[in-house]
Amino acid sequence: MNTSKARITAIGSYVPEKRLTNHNLETLVDTNDEWVVQRTGIRERRIAGDHEFTSDISIKAAEDLAERYQKSFKDVDMIIVCTMTPDFKTPSVAALVQAKLGIRNTGVIDLNAACAGFSYGLHLANGLITAGLHKKILVIGAETFSKIIDYSDRSTCILFGDGGGAVLVEYDEQQPSFIASHMGADGELAHNLYCTDLSTEMSGNELAVHDFVAQNGREVYKWAVNTVPKGMAALMGKADFTTADVDWFVPHSANLRIVESICGRSGLALEQTIYSLEYFGNTSAASIPLSLDQGMRDGKIKPDDKLLLYGFGGGLTHAGLLINWSV
Repeated sequence: MNTSKARITAIGSYVPEKRLTNHNLETLVDTNDEWVVQRTGIRERRIAGDHEFTSDISIKAAEDLAERYQKSFKDVDMIIVCTMTPDFKTPSVAALVQAKLGIRNTGVIDLNAACAGFSYGLHLANGLITAGLHKKILVIGAETFSKIIDYSDRSTCILFGDGGGAVLVEYDEQQPSFIASHMGADGELAHNLYCTDLSTEMSGNELAVHDFVAQNGREVYKWAVNTVPKGMAALMGKADFTTADVDWFVPHSANLRIVESICGRSGLALEQTIYSLEYFGNTSAASIPLSLDQGMRDGKIKPDDKLLLYGFGGGLTHAGLLINWSV
């Protein structure tokens, strides 16, 4: 039985103007367009300006939401920003968003679950509203990954881009959006995808790369294509769903090879999958809201469609939700 009392009522997104194409990357590292597309499905990614940060992207995504859906933020009572690239260690991005949007009497929190962040954020918003603790929550997934990427490292610079998406989650007992959720983590594998900060050691071992994103792509791939289909099955089991009940699969846009493998192992067709990686790259916590908004703009996602969202990545964390789309 669906016990949720929360509904997604609006969505918005923003990506920076600057494009970094595969051809541009040919001047930075040993690569070419055909090689990148064949291995990742990515053709270009957006890059934030020198003075453009995650809070700026978050605010522009929220403003896009407000303009398109004629929504006011004055009664928002919680802001959740899902990111692993905050402007500062403190204050939080959410606090900066609150100040810029002029929202009073609201809680603010940043949530770092990397590429699974937006799914975790929606899960948290649903729980807070359903528990009666909040009425209207702004959930944002935004990243400026270009600021922590080593553009001489071909294994990472071809993948990541910048952008953000926002949704408004409001109290609605009659038409809730949330059907089921499933969360998980494998922290013992965290060394396969990391970015150092105060510490340069993990589990007693000195990390090889400092200050920039580093990953063991082979190990992350193996983990994702095994873990995510199992998580999806567990998620659908909670709602007594099968793949036939899912209208659209919206995974984290890691790269096309991972998405294809997950589809193959889960029984979902690539044709019913919405992703944003081709022109935005891997945008971490921003990828799922960007894909959702792209699906809306393209006329694919419609009210009452059943969506399966699944985020996965650094941590290593993963999180999925079944959503009755209500925007």
